[in-house]
Amino acid sequence: MNRTTIAIVAAAVLAAGFECAAGDRPCVDDFRAKAAALVAQMTLEEKVAQLQNHAPAIDRLGLPAYDLWSEALHGVARNGRATVFPEPIGMAATFDPELIKQVGEVIAEEGRIKYFECSSKGWRGQNAGLTFWSPNVNIFRDPRWGRGMETWGEDPFLTGTMGSAFIRGVQGDDPVYLKAAACAKHYAVHSGPERLRHGFDVHPSKKDLYETYLPAFEMCVKEGNVEAVMGAYNRVYGESASASSFLLKEILREKWGFQGHVVSDCGAVCDIWSGHHIVDTPPEAAALAIKNGLTVECGNCMANLVKAVELELVTEAEIDQALVQLLITRYKLGIIGDDPDCPYNSADPANLCCAEHRALARKVARESMVLLKNENGILPLNPHDGTYSICGAGSTDIYTLFGNYYGLSDHYVSYLEGIMGAVDPGILVGFAAGYLYGDGGFNTNVPWDGNTIIAVVGNTNAFEGEEGESIATGPMNGDRATLSLPAKQLEVIAHLKWQREECGKKVVVVVTGGSPIALQPVLDAADAVIFAWYAGEEGGNGLADVLFGKEDFTGRLPITFPVDESYLPPFEDYSMAGRGYRYMTDGILFPFGYGLSYAKFEYGEIEASAPKGADAKASVPVANTGDRDGTAVVQLYVSTPNAGKGHPIKQLVGFKRVPLKAGEKTTVEFTVPESRLTEVQEDGSRIRPDGEFKFSAM
Repeated sequence: MNRTTIAIVAAAVLAAGFECAAGDRPCVDDFRAKAAALVAQMTLEEKVAQLQNHAPAIDRLGLPAYDLWSEALHGVARNGRATVFPEPIGMAATFDPELIKQVGEVIAEEGRIKYFECSSKGWRGQNAGLTFWSPNVNIFRDPRWGRGMETWGEDPFLTGTMGSAFIRGVQGDDPVYLKAAACAKHYAVHSGPERLRHGFDVHPSKKDLYETYLPAFEMCVKEGNVEAVMGAYNRVYGESASASSFLLKEILREKWGFQGHVVSDCGAVCDIWSGHHIVDTPPEAAALAIKNGLTVECGNCMANLVKAVELELVTEAEIDQALVQLLITRYKLGIIGDDPDCPYNSADPANLCCAEHRALARKVARESMVLLKNENGILPLNPHDGTYSICGAGSTDIYTLFGNYYGLSDHYVSYLEGIMGAVDPGILVGFAAGYLYGDGGFNTNVPWDGNTIIAVVGNTNAFEGEEGESIATGPMNGDRATLSLPAKQLEVIAHLKWQREECGKKVVVVVTGGSPIALQPVLDAADAVIFAWYAGEEGGNGLADVLFGKEDFTGRLPITFPVDESYLPPFEDYSMAGRGYRYMTDGILFPFGYGLSYAKFEYGEIEASAPKGADAKASVPVANTGDRDGTAVVQLYVSTPNAGKGHPIKQLVGFKRVPLKAGEKTTVEFTVPESRLTEVQEDGSRIRPDGEFKFSAM
């Protein structure tokens, strides 16, 4: 292609309505023109190869090989050494979007370091790129779902807020270039069961669709400006989510104005014909995906697009349109050619897993931990006095820190190590694992002579996770059939109860996991209970910080903990009736937003106004009436006039972390957009109900 032809292509792009502002730096429309010119020089076979996650090099065009598939759910994953932060469900418990934005910034920085190092060694394969398929903003609608740990909980507003903060951190603040590209997944209406994900069809009510399943994605597009969206495996209203005209065109592109690229989940295009049986052949599946708004595939079914063009199932122009959009992302990353304008094209390898990043991981870990019980103020423990007995395989097993989609740090602090690093040298501490995760026996010969027993129980990613990865879930294929702890751990809990009741021991139980657990036996056995999630590489130090009172507990539950699974609707039912704090009325052990602190906070009477046609205003008086400083996690909820008639009982509309010194008072102000006070009707329309809104805080 000569200069004249390139100019014609670029002019055509600009004529379509794209204009760059004056200035020397390139803008997205420059990238669009470059991408169009590049695509115009490719053969059909070359174009099709670029529409699969592993795109080969085209040397004659100066286009290097690139694999779109990289993961960064809570740190750069599956690519060697990187800082490992808590699993997203734990990060959600911080209710701290600014902190999560910092996590995203570190992930992008370490991703850049690893990208340059890998490229310098000639490695341009999977997990070595800058297109991170994170965050997962699916709604954690059922606590049995193994992948719920990847999400930001059950609330659409919290999920959208935290997910958008993560995205902004990952992508950077340059108006044109991306530090890394984030991807909101899995769009949409997806949260298990894992064993059925390649074939099931979901028909949610329009109310549940627009009020529960889509808001977080909309926030990620409009507030996070996310660069990519990943389609889910399942069908929605009969269409594959990765080839849905309704989801990908009507909602994502036309209604929300999304400008980035859309990638399928891995193998989801093949599922169109092999799992969903929407079409009969791979060429038909690939063509349907492109025509209905998919940009690129994780997998190799798109290789059938050459045949699809021959069969006139799709046009080459439609393929061009998808590929141009995809290449724009690579131009925005500054990784096609030598782009001196990209501000992110250098990174210091010394910053990988540096002390500053470890310190951030520690802060996130301690902010994520939720204090569920603290009878008679047993916590904080004294690191300078007393004797302790530690038990539980989880106290030394770093798998209790990982979760899934994890990276590998060169620095892990187990719970045992964190505790030992916090106590004085002369403090007596005894330890024995006490139990195995599986069918192994329970060792009652743990040194129980400490005044206080600290036990670590719970799950690892062997007991919950993605399809095919959690080896202990059997036919559930990653999900959990029960919310109970494994039988051997329940034996440990029973023995702890005996130690407490018969021997006068104080018992502290630390619970690990990425989803709600039936905790009543633990509550009966323990004086204090801490839910630690999968806390990342600094989990042990984060626990020690709050266990011994160096820092206060500020974590709050991002998901409801039911008594047990008997109170849950059928797993396969995607109706929100009876699910989560917005709709659940019975069997709640710990509610969404719950968490204790060492500081004591009292809330005054809320003053609120919600005039029609304007944003609502609310003010909440908060006082720290305790004797130590702390941070109140103030949550604002609203109940609608029609609550109890198929509408949410209440829903989160605002939250703020408010530091308060002992004895300090303040008033926390909230502005609630009127759009959050509207409700979706069964026809999909939104109305603001008549009547008075009730605001509450916790």
